[in-house]
Amino acid sequence: MVGTMKAYVGVYTARLEMPWVRSLKEKRALVRPVMERLKARFPVSAARLGGLDAHGWEIVGFTVIGSDPAWIEQIIQQAATFLSQNGAYHVCAEQVFVEAVELEAHTN
Repeated sequence: MVGTMKAYVGVYTARLEMPWVRSLKEKRALVRPVMERLKARFPVSAARLGGLDAHGWEIVGFTVIGSDPAWIEQIIQQAATFLSQNGAYHVCAEQVFVEAVELEAHTN
């Protein structure tokens, strides 16, 4: 039997600015370790999304999925705080949304 179930997807993106960075290698050394620690510490999928060829800025983001929208919002807030407190950059232009999605649920 096929039914539906509701899940929630949370998405966070932010622009990280570091105008003092002079090389892509230097920028990568600032951003990559924080993103790896973020993925290890929180139940999120995280990625470097844009500005990979720019020296002074980068767009990063992470997602989380679950059945409780309050939990999703809590994880996003905690992970966003971690991101802003653990890197040598300025976090700006943050965007957050949580959306409900209907999924097929196969039951026996």
